[in-house]
Amino acid sequence: MDATNGPLTILENKDIQALLPHRYPFLLVDRIVDVQPDGSGGVGIKNVTANEPQFMGHFPNNPVMPGVLIIEGMAQTAGAIAASIQGAAGSSSVLFLTIDGAKFRKQVVPGDRLEYRVTRKAKKRSMYWFRGEAYVDGQLVAEAEVGAMITAA
Repeated sequence: MDATNGPLTILENKDIQALLPHRYPFLLVDRIVDVQPDGSGGVGIKNVTANEPQFMGHFPNNPVMPGVLIIEGMAQTAGAIAASIQGAAGSSSVLFLTIDGAKFRKQVVPGDRLEYRVTRKAKKRSMYWFRGEAYVDGQLVAEAEVGAMITAA
């Protein structure tokens, strides 16, 4: 199913691009799996590769995924889930509202597969708040609470 035909269990890359305004190099989630039919959560997948532009300067000869991009990937996962449930594909924008309690626990490097596990904490009209945790190989690498708002395009 695609983002306009009802409940989803998976959002493929084309579905995410229909829901979010982001494109390469700033689309930081490749696919979202285990999307709950009520929009209460899901798992975003990001395959971290050595040829991504941030690694040219962060840091040369020791590439590390910037923490702010990990949080952005969480927010994109949450925003895409919120937009899919709101039926907002192509007719709205998803805006980052808040970030709270961000913590970074382990470096993420090229070759890692990030899993952004997000769970909805609250919803008020077109505003959504999620708890996000990022994992690599089952280890928690980052966490934060993020908020998103769906607006008319």
